[in-house]
Amino acid sequence: MWSEGIITCPTTGSKYNYWVKHYEEGSQYGIDGGKVSKLTIRKLDESRDLVNYDRGWDVEPNTDEVNAVYAIILKKYN
Repeated sequence: MWSEGIITCPTTGSKYNYWVKHYEEGSQYGIDGGKVSKLTIRKLDESRDLVNYDRGWDVEPNTDEVNAVYAIILKKYN
């Protein structure tokens, strides 16, 4: 199932778009063996991927702000 939304970073108030493909059960293709097999995170109104996972990491989260948003998404879907 595909889900998408906007998350506000709890530490800075910045807004991020996300798109996530998730399943009911974890798999070897999921993040840390979990349910999320695809994930993209972008800052609102920007086109550069800050996080991209497509059955493997293309762009890993690399700032505290993006890590906070990533953690919220994993808690909800993984």
